[in-house]
Amino acid sequence: MSDAPHIIEPGATIGMLGGGQLGRMFIQAAQQMGYRVVVLSDEAGGPAAQVASEVIAGDYASHHLAALADKCQVVTLEFENIPDDAVRALSGSVATYPNARILQTAQDRSLEKQTMADFGLPVTPFRTIANPASDEGRALLKQASEELGLPMILKTARSGYDGKGQRSVHSLEELADAAAAFGSQRIVAEQRIAFDREVSVLVARNRHGEMAVYPLLENDHRNHILAESICPADVPGAVAAEADRIARTVAERLDLVGLLCVEMFLIDGNRLMINEIAPRPHNSGHLTIEAAVTSQFEQHVRAVCGLPLGSTELRCPAAMVNLLGDLWPSGGGSPCFAEALKVPGVSLHLYGKAEARVGRKMGHLTAVGSSVAEARDRARQAYRCVGG
Repeated sequence: MSDAPHIIEPGATIGMLGGGQLGRMFIQAAQQMGYRVVVLSDEAGGPAAQVASEVIAGDYASHHLAALADKCQVVTLEFENIPDDAVRALSGSVATYPNARILQTAQDRSLEKQTMADFGLPVTPFRTIANPASDEGRALLKQASEELGLPMILKTARSGYDGKGQRSVHSLEELADAAAAFGSQRIVAEQRIAFDREVSVLVARNRHGEMAVYPLLENDHRNHILAESICPADVPGAVAAEADRIARTVAERLDLVGLLCVEMFLIDGNRLMINEIAPRPHNSGHLTIEAAVTSQFEQHVRAVCGLPLGSTELRCPAAMVNLLGDLWPSGGGSPCFAEALKVPGVSLHLYGKAEARVGRKMGHLTAVGSSVAEARDRARQAYRCVGG
């Protein structure tokens, strides 16, 4: 591929791999800036397709990738579980960000953790077991339990998110059951960390190597799914500075172009430990739409198009709560949002998903306020109004 232009000017066409809500919000930001967005997705009526300028309905077969490349000046993706070989193939025809190496790293928990450790960054202690149900695998699991201690968390090395593919074990009996359940799947055994809180940091890096980092976010998960985020996180300045350093290190060492989230544990009030990375806009960063000078989605557009990055400064403190399918009436219809929207400072985002299922992210509420406490109280009040 010949060298791509340094800047993809507004008015050009961007390609998007994947059709979920992250793609939808990216497209809305891109269209506001004057770009057209073509989506390649097997969900012809999915969240991103509903707002796209054009949709290529299909999988990541070579002819679909070629059709996308013909229409676009740059391609990005909305979720890291896009096949890395598809991204590698596509990048031979059109500038594609993030690169296949980043996807390969983020898609494999073992590789991800080892890569972060190789960068000299703090990660949760772990061991990789190739075939847990085999005799050798069971022996390695037992050894891991002795070295990491119990309880321990077992995760599939690939294809897990929002708690899928995870199992917590508290005893040798549970360890044996888990080994049988995972079978021949390669897994990662992680030490269970006694953390104070979960935090995340978003970093953007454009095609020229310019970087921008958002203020640290504090997150609350329930049943392994993000429930609530606030910004800025209530942490010492030294912790925020260390999070900034970690994010910049990861982005630079991986040669990121786009947006990346680093999820971390805060331990003993002053130590950070990386849990995982996500090379894309992140659920915890949705509140930047209302709260930051530049939303994470606009920043993603700027980064992949080679534009100057926008300010990450907060306009005001903010809080966000996820709206899961659990809130939707079982017989059909939607929750009543009118009362929630009476709460000052509250904004509603729905993703256009036709089917509400338990645990499925259907939308989110953001609240802004003069303080984090006020924003959180408003977000929770609005959430209660819709049955939360």
